[in-house]
Amino acid sequence: MTRDTMRPVAGSSHSYSSTDDLDILAGLWEEAPFARLPCDAPSELKDLVEDIDNPKRVYAVHKAARRHNFQQIVQRYIVQLREGCGVEHCVTPTCFTCRKRAAGRAPIKRYNTTSARTLATFLASQDNPENGLCPNLRAPKAPPAALNSLVFVPKQRLHNDRTPGASPKSQFNNSRSASPRTNGSSIRPSTGDARQRGRSTNSTRDAESPKPKRQPGFEAVEEPVSKDHRSFAANVFGTVAFKMLEWLTPAALEDMSQRTKAFQDEPDPDRQDPEPTKLETNRENGDKLRTKWPSAQPNGTSVNGRPLPKSRQPGKDQEPKDDHHSRDPPPVSRSTHPRRNSNAKLRTSNPPLPKRQLSIDPYTQDPLTDDPYPGLLRSPRGNAGSADRGLRGPKPTGSALSRPISQLSSAGYFDHVALEKMPPPKALDLKNYLGRNQLDGTRTSDTNGPRQLGVPSGGSSDRSCSSGSAEVVHPEPESDDESVLPQTLSALNADAVDFISDVMQDDGTAEKHMLEPPSITKFHNGHAGRGKTLKRKKLASGSPNFKLEWKLFIEQTLFHILSDPQLAVQSFTKQGQLYDSHTLWYCMLRMTRVAPSLVFHSLWMAAGSLFAPPEALLAPRSPTAKLFRDKESLSNAEAGRLMSICLHALIAAAPLIAPDPSNPEKATQQLYDMSRIRSHGLSLAQSGAIANQPVDLCLQYEDAFTDDLALRLARRLFTAINTRRYFDALCESNRDLEGDDTAPEPDVLAPLFSQLNFLHADAVYYVLDFSFNERALHETRVPILLLDWARAVMLSDWDGSPVIKGDGPFGGALALMQAMYNKRHELLLGDAQFRSEYFAERLDTVQMPIAWLSQVPTRQKVHLLDYPFIFNPSTLVTYFRSINFSRMSRSYEESTSLQDRIDVIASRSSLNRHHKEVLTERLRAAATKYLVLDIRREAVLEDAFNQLWRREERELLRPLKVRLGESTGEEGFDLGGVQQEFFRLALAEALNPDYGAFTVDERSRMAWFVPGSLEDEWRFELIGLLVSLAVYNGLTLPVTFPKALYRKLLGKPVNKLRHIADGWPDIASSLTEIEQWDDNGSKGKLEDLCITYDFSTSAFGQHVIREMKPSASGGDDESDWDHSPSEDDWPQFSKTAAHASYHPAPHEHNPEEESKPVTIHNRDEYIADYIRYLTTVSVRPQFEAFARGFRTCLQFKSLSLLTPSLLQSLVEGVQEIDISELKRYAKYTGYDASHPTIKDFWSIVKRYDEDMKRKLLEFVTASDRVPGRLPTSYTCYSTLLLPEYKDKETLRERLGMALENARGFGFA
Repeated sequence: MTRDTMRPVAGSSHSYSSTDDLDILAGLWEEAPFARLPCDAPSELKDLVEDIDNPKRVYAVHKAARRHNFQQIVQRYIVQLREGCGVEHCVTPTCFTCRKRAAGRAPIKRYNTTSARTLATFLASQDNPENGLCPNLRAPKAPPAALNSLVFVPKQRLHNDRTPGASPKSQFNNSRSASPRTNGSSIRPSTGDARQRGRSTNSTRDAESPKPKRQPGFEAVEEPVSKDHRSFAANVFGTVAFKMLEWLTPAALEDMSQRTKAFQDEPDPDRQDPEPTKLETNRENGDKLRTKWPSAQPNGTSVNGRPLPKSRQPGKDQEPKDDHHSRDPPPVSRSTHPRRNSNAKLRTSNPPLPKRQLSIDPYTQDPLTDDPYPGLLRSPRGNAGSADRGLRGPKPTGSALSRPISQLSSAGYFDHVALEKMPPPKALDLKNYLGRNQLDGTRTSDTNGPRQLGVPSGGSSDRSCSSGSAEVVHPEPESDDESVLPQTLSALNADAVDFISDVMQDDGTAEKHMLEPPSITKFHNGHAGRGKTLKRKKLASGSPNFKLEWKLFIEQTLFHILSDPQLAVQSFTKQGQLYDSHTLWYCMLRMTRVAPSLVFHSLWMAAGSLFAPPEALLAPRSPTAKLFRDKESLSNAEAGRLMSICLHALIAAAPLIAPDPSNPEKATQQLYDMSRIRSHGLSLAQSGAIANQPVDLCLQYEDAFTDDLALRLARRLFTAINTRRYFDALCESNRDLEGDDTAPEPDVLAPLFSQLNFLHADAVYYVLDFSFNERALHETRVPILLLDWARAVMLSDWDGSPVIKGDGPFGGALALMQAMYNKRHELLLGDAQFRSEYFAERLDTVQMPIAWLSQVPTRQKVHLLDYPFIFNPSTLVTYFRSINFSRMSRSYEESTSLQDRIDVIASRSSLNRHHKEVLTERLRAAATKYLVLDIRREAVLEDAFNQLWRREERELLRPLKVRLGESTGEEGFDLGGVQQEFFRLALAEALNPDYGAFTVDERSRMAWFVPGSLEDEWRFELIGLLVSLAVYNGLTLPVTFPKALYRKLLGKPVNKLRHIADGWPDIASSLTEIEQWDDNGSKGKLEDLCITYDFSTSAFGQHVIREMKPSASGGDDESDWDHSPSEDDWPQFSKTAAHASYHPAPHEHNPEEESKPVTIHNRDEYIADYIRYLTTVSVRPQFEAFARGFRTCLQFKSLSLLTPSLLQSLVEGVQEIDISELKRYAKYTGYDASHPTIKDFWSIVKRYDEDMKRKLLEFVTASDRVPGRLPTSYTCYSTLLLPEYKDKETLRERLGMALENARGFGFA
């Protein structure tokens, strides 16, 4: 199947005319094989069958039209590449005119036919290929150049060694065709009714079959051309198969029809054969082509087939005349002018046959194409053989087409359709319809005569092939009613999907594909209350089989339903809800194993409706109504359901990994491993460094995730995500302008996540019953494969730049991953599943994050670092430190440059010494290269506050140097260890509960702000500044804060019980018990516990209680750092005696009456309000001051790279010390790893408990924490001076002594 090409926008220079479209559809309607419900269909399908009277909804017509459009676009690209548009100002890069203008006076080589065909095929195969066509391109005035190599010669000349009077060219063609090693090719037109192909030569069957038609008296032979056999393009795109892309276009077929006029009559043996006809062209005036046409003129013809709409039928003066003397209808001449020849008619001497009623109604479900036929009427369906056709029914006489029907179709379009138009194909003979061969080569009719399709007498209004419910059925002849129309199922369900999949697999008519496994059998347990399994009826002995009929009917059904967004959603909806995820995936799994190309293409068509704007934007009063065309739109709920169906089809395309009953975790691990392999951009991974999975499985994944049609569907779905959100933003803007307070629609991904919320899935909602292991595996399969498809599109479309298109497939894939990341807990996903190391390995670790700081995201352009969850933690820390180091280097260089200029000015000026000292002193802050702190051990926190107070930001951003205890004689060179010692002492004093600023939880040992603290806010700001300086300089601190603090510092809400579980385990346990309380349980009702709706805390020996009030901002006010005072602010203790004299203490305003009780009805609000008061309201002044200090040295945008856990590891380090990791990264000077002393050292250290491990690390590095998440995070930058002792016991004793008595700095 070729790639799909979208219809150009109406009005463009290269768009199709509605007349041409009508001709194409009319011709295809005449020749397309109609799908009908086979006679052995189960009775349950009768109620689901409906007729189709819209040609655009017939799969065979659609498939042929796609190929026709593709050939047309290829031809336009060939003309564009070889001839150009002729407009001087053309700017289309692929247009020859633009290339010629860009080359100037330099010579430019025109593409040859093979090169142009190669490029044109590639350009036409891209998404939206019309965008690459030159808007100035005009219709070609000459037939395709590929016809120049064709020569039409009489048949006798190819079968005789020598023919008197033959031309030299024909003699050469004769000898060449007779040789098995020839470069030329002979094209013999297919004639006769294609449905008679392959019939047996048995005399009985020959008697039943119509006589074969006369073969034409010519053959088309391709001239030999020189070809480089080493060239891939010449050997692939120079083959007949690709040349037929040009040969089978309407212009080419019409030209060949002109050239074969000399062979219309049967050749006379006594008459000399005419010379071969060949297209002669000569160039005049540069690029123009002049064609010499044969002098023969066309005869008028007409078509006696299925009637067209009245608007397309000829007038009375145009009635055709029968020519009973002509054995073959003459060919039709078509002018090379782009306008159609309305007088061209096709005539056949065959008697009138039952006609197909043609209706070309606009396909309203397709929002991407305009309806070019608004004035045509839909032909009514037949009702029990009624002859009533309505007021404007089509006439039963023939119809005139602008081009012969046979030229609008080819053997590549349909099965059972002749290639050439000599003679033209007849209308469908329903009485002989079952006389054609089946796929297995057997006849479908028995010796008693031809049987019909299996529709009972009475016409297509009867939905059944059998009037009874007997076990054995006999096919009945079909009526000659003109209203016979193609049939399809009106909807699908799980039972129907199982049935049609089993039929195609049993008949061997399923599509050959690369998906694994190639076929699927039913593996669910059914469902309680479900009807019996659908089965085909048994046919009487000697009855025909219906393999081909079933194939046509099933393909038509899949196309009809899956390409219609409304029908697709209705088919997989039960009781107003989409099927559960497992059932929907199972249905898609079965369908993609029998017809994957059809399923993906049909869903791709349905997904086009996602781009139609919602009704709110199309309202006449809407400011955005003029931006969009009037299209049928979907609501976000409908669009979300359709998107969920399509995404499940993509998930089903992946290789099926079935659960192993003996090892249930194996399948889950395979899904994780394959996802990890593909996140690195790899197809295979056998080394085991990433993951070790079988080669076969890796290749199966590669086949599935590189399938062109599946990728095309994925790209359209991901693009639609941001498009729908853009529509939502426009709707919101319109509501604001109009003052409309209507609630917005839910996000387009909301139905998908509701379907994937496995933690709250209702068992009653399941449509099909699967085993427990299958259900458990599916919960892992769906989100993992969704992420894999997002990565597949990202890897396929990435151009190596960190800036990508936000409104394209890449941006949509990131949007899907972002939405899944925000709901990763409900989807049972971890952070590791979102990482894509492929991008980090190819991006610069220094310049890229620095450039990101100045990048402003828009709807069109976004940066990869705006989605940090796709990078692993060590990479993010590297980017974070690169940003900090860049800022530090810039500040250092600025101060160094200023100091150099000061020195130059001071040395060259006539300033005296006093003035030079004054100048130097005033510029000291600007010219100092380092931030130097001179700290006394006895007043560490006081000196730090005094020296950091009112410092300029440019000073704080310089490299830090600390002088600790030098006034008492300590000798310490600050290479990192002195800084660690300083921060350890300063933070230990600041977090001491006796200091009054922080309190420490007795169980978790984590520090938190004291509600209503007596300390001034500036002290909290300086403590935050100390933490900021440490992180900015790459140091870890001996502190332990709850994760809620880091969430608040990053602007993330703290509103879940898991957010406070580490800092307040007792409170979290109590609130969890309230959340899970059951009033009907043995413990009684919740209100019996006498819990009141208030918040209480103890501070400075006083118990403060306040009734909790709901948040004015909706609950998420944690990120509001510029909070203004409100009624729910927590009372503060007076900081001075003067203030306390007129300001009562907080506990004096405790409520005298009890607050409302907590019940099962308000417990959720109580839990949310309690968490808000605990982490925000009670400590708001203290936290906001701390946050201001923390943001001083760290840019907030760079903090967005970090998660709360990652920021916690940067501040606190890794508290678990792994001796094996320290040993791996240790470096030795004067020793090596095999020295006995080194072996004894690691043997002793390995047996240390956690306390001694921290002392060892602090002794060596001045910190008892391992630096957090760096690639060289275990490389100690301080040195352990280890003497060589006589034995292991001495080493153990001396090392322990050093660790227990280590304090201060100095050299021994």
